[in-house]
Amino acid sequence: MPITYHVVPHEDGWAYRLDDVFSETFPNHAEALAAARLAAERHERSDEDRFISYEDEDGRWHNEVAAGRDRPETEVEDSAETATDDPPA
Repeated sequence: MPITYHVVPHEDGWAYRLDDVFSETFPNHAEALAAARLAAERHERSDEDRFISYEDEDGRWHNEVAAGRDRPETEVEDSAETATDDPPA
């Protein structure tokens, strides 16, 4: 199952969202879409192993090693019905 980046209206501009986390706000749709595509591409890229630490929804911390070769498939979904460079009304 791929990880999906969603391009959406956000704070008088546009952003991309992964799950419940938003990127910075971009002034126009084209910039947000380009940034989402770049983030998705980087997410798939193989790299060296990394030590990661994260907190779960119960407030517990976990420490893991993320294998650099174990990368997810990604996609970008554009929620704009009509893509424009203007912020949403």
